[in-house]
Order: sequence, then C-alpha cells, then structure tokens
Amino acid sequence: MTGREFDVIVIGAGAVGENAADYAAKAGLEVAIVEAELLGGECSYWACMPSKALLRTGHAVAAVRRLPGTTATFDPAAVFARRDSFTHNWDDASQVAWAEGAGLTVLRGYARITGERTVAIQGGETLTARHAVVVCTGSVPVRPPVDGLDTVRTWSSREATSAKEAPPRLGVLGGGVVGCELAQAFRRLGSEVVLVQHGPRLLAAMEPVAGERVAAALRAEGVDVRLDTQLDRVAADGAGIALHLPGGETIVVDELLVATGRRPNTADVGLDTVGLEPGETLTVDDSGLVDGVDGQWLYAAGDVTGRAPLTHQGKYDARIAGAAVGARATGAAVDTGPWGEHAATADHAAVPQVVFTDPEVAFVGRTEEQARAAGLDVRVVDIPFAVAGSSLQADSYGGAARMVVDESRGLLVGVTFVGQDVAELLHAATVAVVGEVPLHRLWHAVPAYPTMSEIWLRLLEAHRT
Repeated sequence: MTGREFDVIVIGAGAVGENAADYAAKAGLEVAIVEAELLGGECSYWACMPSKALLRTGHAVAAVRRLPGTTATFDPAAVFARRDSFTHNWDDASQVAWAEGAGLTVLRGYARITGERTVAIQGGETLTARHAVVVCTGSVPVRPPVDGLDTVRTWSSREATSAKEAPPRLGVLGGGVVGCELAQAFRRLGSEVVLVQHGPRLLAAMEPVAGERVAAALRAEGVDVRLDTQLDRVAADGAGIALHLPGGETIVVDELLVATGRRPNTADVGLDTVGLEPGETLTVDDSGLVDGVDGQWLYAAGDVTGRAPLTHQGKYDARIAGAAVGARATGAAVDTGPWGEHAATADHAAVPQVVFTDPEVAFVGRTEEQARAAGLDVRVVDIPFAVAGSSLQADSYGGAARMVVDESRGLLVGVTFVGQDVAELLHAATVAVVGEVPLHRLWHAVPAYPTMSEIWLRLLEAHRT
C-alpha cells in the first residue's frame, strides 16, 4: 500500500522518540511516530520506572532501620503491585493520549527505511517524509558466548522488571548497572542471589570506589558476589538452571538474569537501503544528523547512536535533534556551536548517571582515568562522606565523595558521590560541570546546614589544603 506524507517520521516511540517527535511538532511540522510495541518504550515498561519501583520500598525500609528505635517491614506483593501501577499494567493508552494531544500521528507496526525519506510499515503503508526520518529504536540485550546459554530459560531486564514474584534463587550474570540494581532489588524481595562478574570489580565504567562500596553492600545483605569469574557453562537442572563455575563448582538457580550489556537496535531498520551497515551504531553529529547519508534527512537519537545510552541523555539528544529538524525544515537559524541550541555538547564530557543501589552512586563528567586520558591537568580530591547532614540521615552513615579537577583551568570535570540518598545531590554537580563554574566561585555557593550538601564545602576545603 502507498501511504501518506508527513514532514517528519520518527521510528520508535520510546521516551527518546517521543521527545524527538514532540520537538519537531513544536516547530509546526506534521509528525508521524511509529511503534511496534508500547508507546513509552523500554524506560516506561521494562527499565527505568519498573526497576526503580522494585527498589524503592526496600531502600526506604533499610533507611528506617538505620535510625535508632525504629523497625520496618514490607510486603513484597505490595511492591510488585506498586510496580504495576507505574507501568499501567503494560497498557500504553495514556501515552497514546499524550502523543495525540501533542499533535502527533501514532502508527503501529514494525517500520523499516526503504530508501531516501521513505519508511515502510510491515503489512501496512509506505510513508514519505518531506524533511526528515529520525531513528530512535533503542537497544537490545547482548548475550555472551557461554556454553549452553541458549539451551536454558533466561531473563533479560524485561523479564526481571515484569516478574510477578521473586524467584527463590536468582542468578545474575553481569555486574553493571542493571545487574547490581536488580540483584539488590530481588535480594530484598526475598530471593537468594548470586552475581557473577567476569571483571575484577562491579560498575567498571565508574570510579573504583563505586563498585567497591556497592559490592560490599551487596555482600553484607547476603548476595553472593563472584568477581573475576566466568561461567564455564550452564545447563538445565530439573526445574532449575545449573551454573557451572571454574574449579568444578555448581550453583543451581531458578531464574538466570543475563545483564551483560546492550547493543544498538539497528539490525532490521533498513540501513542497508541508504548505504549503512545493519546492526551497527549510527554515528551522528551533535545535531543528530547521521554520518554517511547525504541530504540532511536522516537523524538518530538515543541508544542507537552509542553516545550516552541513558534515558535522560537520549531524551536530551532527541530534544536537540527534533529542534534541529524543525529549524532546518522551516528555515530558522541553526546553532550547532558548542553549547548551542542544536548541539548535544553535554554528551562529550558532562553526562550524569545514577545507580539506584543502596548505597546510591551519583556521577557526572569524567572519571580520573578519563580525565588523564584526555590530557587534562588532573588533581583528585577524595574524602569520606561525613557531614552533619549525613549523620542525621543515618546512623553510621557510610559514603564517599570524589572530585576530579582540571587544575590548569580551576574547573570541576568530574564528581562522584557514593552513599545513601546521594542521587538528589547530582544536579548541583552537573550544573557545576556544564557551567564550568570556577572553584573559586563555587567557594561562595554556601551549603545550607545541616544538609548533605555540606559535602561541597568539605570537598572545596580539601582541595585548598
């Protein structure tokens, strides 16, 4: 079937696609957004929101127990029910209503690029874009080459975050953000958990203190954390799954969560029809234009670009790409200079991230290793997280703070906080890094007493010594 024309066609209606479509529509363009599954995508239904809902109650109860004279318990069934409220029981009617209210045309089905500015919906019509096609199809899990893995039932993050109950025994393969968060969530929901990580530390992309403290916390709660360990093979074992470890040890679990990373979901988007390699990362400029395609019509944002595979950063890229599409289509000025309206500059050195474990990890900018690799004049300030605010927050509060400074410019280039409830401190650090606020000026940003924000004073004092 030959179909309609739109100014812009967005493939993928997760959080990233929704933002790209919305910002293009705000420029007065006619926008279609095509989704094969649920509008709202991974973040709304299988990642950010349900995983944090599974974590939150356990964190709150643990925080209460750290105060004297208090006790708290919770009903795991109520946690799962609350999770279901955030996913609307996997019904996207409210997301569709939002999209249509924003003036978008919502189309269902698997979409594939078939040539310049053309998109075919499987079993349906072929659409034509007058100005742009934006690819926002996200990412899919990577499965490691473990012998027998394809012969047993496994969970991805989708099955884990949509589970109806905690399995008695859970195996977690992978010590990144997903593995750490869900290992803790299910341990607190009642599962016996073993976490197997092939490298020497958890959260390997972050400062070492993050993985060290999270590993210690997981172990203190009874998670069996195995570092520098690879599975020799897995096999069915009755109703369970046998994990065969080096040295002949075998651990039997009821479910196995494979959390070993993700790759761009570009294998079947039709990249070959425009001279690109299917399955590969879509390299883009800071306005979202895809490299290697002439005509300024193909854009991408989110995980498919490999720039910063985080929901908030993908939404940022999508806002910029959508606005750039609108500006170019309407003849408005396009500002692609550093920190310009149409340039995703923050992706290069100011990406914030939170790991919602207990302790939380809040990080922005460059790690020490990254800063040194970039040739910066690096000084690192490390202090324990010990201020009046943290003492009030919890008895025996344990945490750490690191500041990475470019000494030649007197600027913060990276900040890491580890500890209970540190996530809400992150945006101040992000503003300091993005705004390139000099340390001598930060000295005059006085933290309120007694709050946890006083950690900023202690970091700056340590830098002055």
